Amino acid sequence: MTNKADKDPEYLSTLERGLRVLRAFDEQNPEMRLSEVAAKADLSPAVARRCLNTLVSLGYVGQHGRNFLLKPEVLAFGSAFMSSMNIEQVVAPSLQRLRDETGDSASMAVLAGEDILYLAHVSTRRQIRLGAAAGTRFPLHATSMGKAILAFRPDAEIEAFLASADLRSFTPNTITRPDALRERLLQTRAQGYDSTCEELDMGIISLAVPIFDARHNSIAAINCSTTTGRTNPQEMIATRLDDLRAAASEIQQALRRWPALLHAMETSP
Repeated sequence: MTNKADKDPEYLSTLERGLRVLRAFDEQNPEMRLSEVAAKADLSPAVARRCLNTLVSLGYVGQHGRNFLLKPEVLAFGSAFMSSMNIEQVVAPSLQRLRDETGDSASMAVLAGEDILYLAHVSTRRQIRLGAAAGTRFPLHATSMGKAILAFRPDAEIEAFLASADLRSFTPNTITRPDALRERLLQTRAQGYDSTCEELDMGIISLAVPIFDARHNSIAAINCSTTTGRTNPQEMIATRLDDLRAAASEIQQALRRWPALLHAMETSP
C-alpha cells in the first residue's frame, strides 16, 4: 500500500491503520487472532495490537478468548451514511417499484476499486445463494452493474482497470481475459445496458443500466436480478429494460434534488 503520509503532512497514518484493521474482518474471517489480523491488514503485530486495543476501548471491536471480532457499534458508520444521504427517500422508492413491477430483486451500486459496492437493495422472498445488502461488495468484472458503470467511464480508466484488475473466475461464464472484457464493455456502451447470466454464480441472471450525473458521467448503476429458472437473458431484456431505464431516470432526477448523495457517489473510491 502506498504510504501517503510521506507526501501529505495532513495524512494520518494511524487512522488509516485502524481502518485497515476494521476492514480486515469479513464473512470468511468474523473472528481472528492478533497474528491473523496483522497479516490480513498488512501490519506488524505490534501495530495491529495497538489498533485493536484502541478499537476495543472505543467499543468497535470485542474479544472472545484470544480472538477479536467486530462489535455492533461499527454499524453506526453505515447508518450515518444511510441517514445523512437520505438513501431511503432518494433511491429506495424507485427500486421498490422496480421490484414490484418485475418480481426481481433490485439494487443500486457504485464502483469501489475493482469491486462494486451496494448502496441499496430491495429483495424478493426468493432464496438465492448470493445474498446482497447495503455494503455488500462483488467483483466488478463479474457483475452487470460493474460493467454498466465501467463501460461509460473514460477510456483511460477502462484501460487502467484492464491492465491491473484480477479477473478471477467464479463460473465457466466469467469473463477472465482483458480483451474479452474490453469487447464486452464496448458492447455495453453501444446498447446502453449490460446483461449477465451465471457470471458470478450459477443460477443468477441480472440486467443493469448506468446512472449518470449532469455531465453524463456514469456514477452508479441499478439492476434487476433473479434466477435462471424464472427467465433467460433475451426475455429479461425484452420485459425489464424499459422499467429499469424508467427507474434510472427517476433516480437521476432525485439525485439532482439531493446533491449531497450525488457528490458522495461522484467521489466514491
